[in-house]
Amino acid sequence: MKKMFETIFVLGLMLVGVMCVVACSDKLDVQQVYEFDMATLPVQNKIVVGEEAEIRCELIRGGVYQETKYYIRYFQPEGKGQLRLEDNTILLPNDLYPLEKEKFRLYYKSLSTDQQTIDVYILDSHGQMIQKTFSFNNVTQDKEESNE
Repeated sequence: MKKMFETIFVLGLMLVGVMCVVACSDKLDVQQVYEFDMATLPVQNKIVVGEEAEIRCELIRGGVYQETKYYIRYFQPEGKGQLRLEDNTILLPNDLYPLEKEKFRLYYKSLSTDQQTIDVYILDSHGQMIQKTFSFNNVTQDKEESNE
């Protein structure tokens, strides 16, 4: 009886050992793709021709993978204006530009008296994309001064 218990015990230990060896993997599971979003401070919605509106932005990342790169592009479906980065890089519509920092500022300059809308796209190197839309209603200089 004692011999049978020893045999069952040894077989059980061997089974546990085999399961541990089979269950282990030398490959690390490194997550590379994390969701992200862009937060902004409140942005003015009234603008005068020639005036610049500041858009303060911050990338909010669900996790950090050092190799991930972020890019920005924009499209203007309504009105006419100019968008630039804080380093004075003027962005051309639909061209892709690298984002060097997680906190950055955009400056939109009104070039028309129409209502203006810009769609800002942030993309990462893994193919994910988010879109933020900003709208500006044009006001004339006279109306602005009389409201003050």
